[in-house]
Amino acid sequence: MAEILPLKAWRYAEYLTPKMEELTAPLFDVVSPKQRQLLYENPLNSIHLSVPQGDDPALNALETLRKWKADGIIQQDKKPGIYVYYQYFRLPGEPNERCRKGFIAQIKAYDWSEGVILRHENTIVSAVNDRIDLLKKTQIQASPTHGLYEDPEEQLENYMDAAISNPLYELEDYQGVREAMAVIQDPEIIKIFLKVLKNKQVILADGHHRIEGAIEYRKSMQGELPDKKWKGFDYHLMYLTNTSGNHLKILPTHRLFYGLELSQAEFLVEIKKWFDVKKFADPEELGGYAFHKPHTFGLVMGEESYTLQLKAGKIDQINLDLPESIRQLDLSVLHEVVFARILGIQPKDQRNSDQIVYERNFSKCIQQVRSSEASFAIITRELELEQVLEVCRSGEVMPQKSTYFYPKALGGLLFASIKQDEFEFDYGTFIE
Repeated sequence: MAEILPLKAWRYAEYLTPKMEELTAPLFDVVSPKQRQLLYENPLNSIHLSVPQGDDPALNALETLRKWKADGIIQQDKKPGIYVYYQYFRLPGEPNERCRKGFIAQIKAYDWSEGVILRHENTIVSAVNDRIDLLKKTQIQASPTHGLYEDPEEQLENYMDAAISNPLYELEDYQGVREAMAVIQDPEIIKIFLKVLKNKQVILADGHHRIEGAIEYRKSMQGELPDKKWKGFDYHLMYLTNTSGNHLKILPTHRLFYGLELSQAEFLVEIKKWFDVKKFADPEELGGYAFHKPHTFGLVMGEESYTLQLKAGKIDQINLDLPESIRQLDLSVLHEVVFARILGIQPKDQRNSDQIVYERNFSKCIQQVRSSEASFAIITRELELEQVLEVCRSGEVMPQKSTYFYPKALGGLLFASIKQDEFEFDYGTFIE
């Protein structure tokens, strides 16, 4: 089902290869304000294309892009290729290195209703509009979204392993992740990649706003270039990884709450109506606590910390209108009970509430509560990949910020142009 194509990537000129660590950037939705400021100081960093500044950011990005092309800062590969992308990483406390294997290609920007690319969360309209404007003006994609495909036979791994033995780049990124990228330009091998994905659905792991922007832009261009078989505006840049035999790690995203009007004692009384509450000795240790049972959380409030376990039978009183795959999720319970029923913030208002902040960094959660800036923190456990796949297949979406696939793809390793004269190629060469 998924139509993918190789791409003629724009990449930093060869003389800049030794400086790739200084030129790449985190994805636009995870880069912190401090990180951004440091990256903006380098006039050649890819952040100037992915998260441009100024009163008219998209126009500034276009001017930067034109200058980089004219000055030879970035140059386009002459032939299309599949870009193999491996990320080597360790998790805290683990001695062995993991490797997430995948490749970057162009994929048709399918509308959700087509059932080819499946999502698991909704998007924020303002963020999507920003991405559409940037794509429309620059016609360039500075970072890939992340999609998952299921191939238990691992038909592509040998080709990727062979390619990565001769990498274009090897570097360490802002996460401490070792990144390697290589390219496959052999048409016969590229044909195999296209053939394997042809009968697959793709599950979107990361980049909902960017792909939503690509979908909306594609819709706006329908009817244009009727004489062209392959049109640049139809496609989107994606990093594709196999769910089978791969190191796909989903980290938890915790919740901070600001401006609690109840007293701590009153809040705990309400919590105890729904949860079995146990005092936990040391808040600093909650981050490493194994929440094995479903619907369990940590709570940090003031100087105290607690574990929360939804009381037996309470699940039968909430979210009865939701499909079971969504209803049983920890975060569905959390958002319905704590934020909707106890604190009165209805689900439709939670996404844009300035009282709820989503924070992956456990230490920051502790710091925010201890400094009395945040009223409390809810510590969550990680999702299992199978839960995400089940939700995607159901056609439903999860509560916001349910997943944080780690590590994040890196921006700036390559750029994909959808400008027709740069996108143009006889892609039939790669299709059987």
